[in-house]
Amino acid sequence: MSRFSLAPRLRYLADRARRIDVASVIERAREASEQHGKAVPVVVVDMLWSAGRHNVGFQDYIDYDFAILTKAERDTFMTHPVSNQISQQYDHPDYRHLFHDKAEFDARFDAFLKREWMLITEGNADELRTFTERQGTIVVKETHGQAGTGVHRYHAADVADWTAFHAELLAKKQVLVEEVIRQHEDLAAVCPGTVNTTRITAFFDGEKTHILAIAQKFGRGAVSDQMSFGGFYTMLDENGHSMGPGYDSHGHVHVTHPDSGFPIADFQLPMMDEVRAFVDQVARVVPQIQYVGWDIVVTPDGPVLVEGNWGAGVYENKPSVTGIRTGHKPRYQAAIGF
Repeated sequence: MSRFSLAPRLRYLADRARRIDVASVIERAREASEQHGKAVPVVVVDMLWSAGRHNVGFQDYIDYDFAILTKAERDTFMTHPVSNQISQQYDHPDYRHLFHDKAEFDARFDAFLKREWMLITEGNADELRTFTERQGTIVVKETHGQAGTGVHRYHAADVADWTAFHAELLAKKQVLVEEVIRQHEDLAAVCPGTVNTTRITAFFDGEKTHILAIAQKFGRGAVSDQMSFGGFYTMLDENGHSMGPGYDSHGHVHVTHPDSGFPIADFQLPMMDEVRAFVDQVARVVPQIQYVGWDIVVTPDGPVLVEGNWGAGVYENKPSVTGIRTGHKPRYQAAIGF
């Protein structure tokens, strides 16, 4: 396969240069300085050089402890700018809307959701009531929300006026209604109050689906396991076993789950053979979108699909937490050929 085209990278770098927030860079440099004992000016220069020359995002630099890594070690880490280049080159613009719009996504991937869902429209308050009372609890989403925004959980027992409830959701554009996923007991053992998703970043080359990285996210009892809801993640190895404690982008490290006390390094994702086969199946539904971050949940009956992210983002190892000083970039390079 060819290398990335130069034009998108130049546009990306130019856009970053226009939007650079010097105060934010210095703040991040101070964070690295305090954690790793490096002088702030040295870190600032290194961050800017890494961004301009090596496609390293400022937050990547902090999250993956670049201040303590050698150049050879840094070169093994996937970064957000590189991930963005992959997305731009291998995810066809004409098909991205199927992943942007959650309602369109549910319709296209309905067979893999393995749960009931409906759309709120004008005049279907009775349908909403029937659906919600049958389920007991529902999850409602905005069709274009990101990072857990616009996701809410409602209980039928709390609704007194169904017409008003329907009108409220419609006005807030919270129109995608889904059945709550029942997760596998091994996931519930870590956090039973949140459906804990597994982010599997994969590349479909037209014949084979390559699993590039696996991150297990854990919530804190809220409707979402995203960091904005207090969630965190741990990287899993190719066999689905945790590579160490959990962490987030806010400096929090969790050796055990703060609520359940479960040792994060002991976690094993169940049904890995089924998970691999499932990811291969969903990757073939829209083959024009080759590079995707798939969010799945393992249930007692096997994996189910939550959503797909064509702008896959990056989940990586954190050396200061795991003691592992290498990342996943070689897997990306072997699969994609850059």
